[in-house]
Amino acid sequence: MSGQFGLLKQKRFAPLFVTQFLGAFNDNLFKNALIVLLTFHAVQWTAIKPELLGSVAAGIFILPFFLFSATAGQLADKYDKARLSRLVKVLEMLIMVIAAAGFFLHSFPALMAALFLLGLHSTLFGPVKYAILPQHLRTDELVGGNALIEAGTFIAILVGTLAGGLLAGSVEHPAWIAAGGFVVAAAGYLTSRGIPPAPAPVPELSINLNPLSETWRNIAFARGNRTVFLSILGISWFWLYGALFLAQFPAYAKDVLGGGETMVTVLLAIFTVGIGIGSLLCERMSGKRVEIGLVPFGSIGLTLFGVDLYFASPVGLAAAAPHGLAELLGHAAVWRVLFDLMMLGVFGGFFIVPLYALVQTRSEASHRARVIAANNIVNALFMVIGALGAVALLDAGLSIPALFGVAALLNAVVAIYIYKLVPEFLLRFIAWLLVKAAYRLRCAGLEHIPEEGPALLVANHVSFVDTVILMGAVQRPIRFVIDQRFFDKPLIGFMLRHGGAIPMASAKEDPARMEEAFASVSQALKNGELVAIFPEGGISPDGELQPFRPGIDRILAADPVPVVPLALSGLWGSFFSCIDGAAMQRPFRRGFFAPIELRAGLPVDPAAATPEGLRVRVGELRGERK
Repeated sequence: MSGQFGLLKQKRFAPLFVTQFLGAFNDNLFKNALIVLLTFHAVQWTAIKPELLGSVAAGIFILPFFLFSATAGQLADKYDKARLSRLVKVLEMLIMVIAAAGFFLHSFPALMAALFLLGLHSTLFGPVKYAILPQHLRTDELVGGNALIEAGTFIAILVGTLAGGLLAGSVEHPAWIAAGGFVVAAAGYLTSRGIPPAPAPVPELSINLNPLSETWRNIAFARGNRTVFLSILGISWFWLYGALFLAQFPAYAKDVLGGGETMVTVLLAIFTVGIGIGSLLCERMSGKRVEIGLVPFGSIGLTLFGVDLYFASPVGLAAAAPHGLAELLGHAAVWRVLFDLMMLGVFGGFFIVPLYALVQTRSEASHRARVIAANNIVNALFMVIGALGAVALLDAGLSIPALFGVAALLNAVVAIYIYKLVPEFLLRFIAWLLVKAAYRLRCAGLEHIPEEGPALLVANHVSFVDTVILMGAVQRPIRFVIDQRFFDKPLIGFMLRHGGAIPMASAKEDPARMEEAFASVSQALKNGELVAIFPEGGISPDGELQPFRPGIDRILAADPVPVVPLALSGLWGSFFSCIDGAAMQRPFRRGFFAPIELRAGLPVDPAAATPEGLRVRVGELRGERK
């Protein structure tokens, strides 16, 4: 994990990280201090019932996300994001002045106005902090950068919440809360001055101040890429899921565990630390790439540990309440609850970090901030729906542990729905699992594969899982041209059918299918996609390179695109290199967990690409190893 932590020493990332950390910390410091203050001294400030103040404050804080996210996205696309971040910090300092006036004047409306403006502050900064990352970080740093941002945000929420509660109960005059917030805001302004320039992608953009029409337009931008939009839905679902758990921690600690405020803090800390750990592990588990195969892995953990939390929740422990923290930690059931919460956070990190990175990398730079603004709007909507749904279920008599169990089962339903609509998530998960769990893959030269635009990948063929290995190693989606007989194989056939593979037949077997395949290849290349072929025509019977068939010439004659040679080594002699699934005449020489290698060569000009020349190039990359 040292690679991503190295970003904290880089000027292109560290000032942004500290600025967003201080902003999230300040939001939660002020919000929680205000809630605690009003809860215990409500009669001095307002006629609203104390038990409703938390919900009122949360609603006021989240309202700006609905009203101003669309405008925030436009501003981040129109103006330099570094400059915007500094202006947002100036606004934060002014908000603390308003809050101080509210405390001095004993004005509840002024304090609610300050809370509303803090929500506006977060609304304005959201598109800036996420849209700026692809401008300042390399592709191989994007996962690590997002992981640090997510981990830092949740830790800032935790620390800010705790600090707010302590501050509210320790200061002589509540105006000190605003003073503390002003100091934090000023520190954030100073760090924001170190953020390098991030030029506007669309400086000529005309700002539309109508939140309804612009919100719909931003959502339309997001819907323009189906994978991006479904990633936004996935992110929003996570915020609904996580917010549901966080909102129930106080009642769960009191009514299920029989603990007090300290136990609430422990639950919050365990869950938050878990998200931080999961987020930071993403870079190592994904090999510094945007690996969306981690998303299904994360969703599996979110469901399993959510269900287990339901079964782990003790029955009758709260009857003899209250219990001290030490007494609670003496119960094995409580440790199981804490473990489940920790793992929920860890798998939540696996789930959300790749989705944020995917939205950033696959959104058009010209409206990336507006897509992120659409994400923020949908996030807020899901959180409100989740809160209302939780209230309805609890009012209907559902227990808090049962609520967690229902949410976990719904998580499975949502995951299956998304993966059915976009099989790429599930396919990448299978590929990632095979590459990480079954073999030890080493890659070299993958930077030669274009990050965008059409290209033809030409690889040798030594096993049934060559397509899976390539799918797991190459970040971009690939359209594979595969012998139609492979579509009948159990696992490989499923992946090929749902991964957009193109079935190919020989002219002798099915000339019509062959013509359809060449037409599909041409259309895919015209659409700017990657197409991969195995020109040997089948799995090598002995591990040696076979002659390359002349279909390459026909493909390049119709669409002269760059050709990238690929060489796979290490899979021959494994179970997956069996021909037609039959047992080999000699024992397997390559078992699971064996090292395999994928090498990509420099792109070959289509005018100079011949079947024999590409065969020689693949052989050179492979080193003629079996």
